[in-house]
Amino acid sequence: MMASNLELRKTPLNEIHKQLGAKMVPFSGWEMPVQYSGIMSEHLATRSNAGIFDVSHMGEIFLKGEKEILLSFLQNLTCNDVSKLSNNQVQYNAVLNEKGGLVDDITLYKFNDTKYMVCSNASNYESVYAHFQKYNNGLTISNESSAWHQIALQGPKANQILSDYLKTDLNPLGYYRFQDIKIFNEDCILSRTGYTGEDGFEIYTPNPVGVKLWNELLQFGKTYGLVPVGLGARDTLRLEAKYPLYGHELSSELTPIESGIAWIVKDKGVNFLGSEKILTQLKSGAQLGSAGIKLLEPGVIRENYPVLNTSGEKIGYLTSGTYSPSLKQGIGLALLDKTSIVNEKEILVEIRGETKKGIIHTKNFISGSVRKN
Repeated sequence: MMASNLELRKTPLNEIHKQLGAKMVPFSGWEMPVQYSGIMSEHLATRSNAGIFDVSHMGEIFLKGEKEILLSFLQNLTCNDVSKLSNNQVQYNAVLNEKGGLVDDITLYKFNDTKYMVCSNASNYESVYAHFQKYNNGLTISNESSAWHQIALQGPKANQILSDYLKTDLNPLGYYRFQDIKIFNEDCILSRTGYTGEDGFEIYTPNPVGVKLWNELLQFGKTYGLVPVGLGARDTLRLEAKYPLYGHELSSELTPIESGIAWIVKDKGVNFLGSEKILTQLKSGAQLGSAGIKLLEPGVIRENYPVLNTSGEKIGYLTSGTYSPSLKQGIGLALLDKTSIVNEKEILVEIRGETKKGIIHTKNFISGSVRKN
């Protein structure tokens, strides 16, 4: 059951969003802005200039402990190889349950051998924290989500805007790297990461710093074309970039292989939760897989719409779908019979009882400004 508005959590920017004219909606137990000027304009502004996002509903969990114990803990509970991380590097990873399904997909920040941070989804960080505590073997694990504010600054002009604002050259900060930084004399974390397919940053600050930073950045960035962006465009941007979303492409029932994030699964020489099942699928394949869908006819595809082969037989269903502002056509991600996943293969999508022609698209939908260094 959806929580009532009285029960919804609010980020420190809640009133500021309303002052900016945002339409507010419930999302994962939070009251969040879905759009300001409009999804289409916010999306295109992020692709061409830059967008600023309030992502303070995300969770921050810190883990500290003895080097060997901490590494073993993380290796056991995730599918990527944490041992490959260097200091100040970020890793996309997934926290696993005992069946090989996902508790959540995360970004893992390594400060040093004895300190890491996990950024977890708003709907899942309490579950991740509880899961960590279940397997805790002497580590200090703290859920500090309520103390941290998070802003995402994304787009091809994000680097120029933030570099000029901070009066610091941010070019040396590589993709999926982070650094400690002082903002308003407070300890903050600056990460070259994002969820749009564009270059950009995620800025973790204490709550009061985050509010001041949002106001100043938004004003400072206006001449660069910076706009505030809500959840609506955040979704269309991530779909164009083929980034999965928990509760859609990712779930507690699907393995990373089935969910389309097989690239983060590593045979790291140690057992991890669900490793037998997951590594078997990695080597031999799974019955299901995730793939992109493009409509060849006018229409908008949505979650749970059936996907059919050209003979009219169901081969899967949409896990996410939208109208792409960049491509001007319907796109989506689908969970399909693995044997059907062939690039450019013709398929049909059933939209409210009517079938529309489309193709399976295994390549990127868009080519953004993400840095690869």
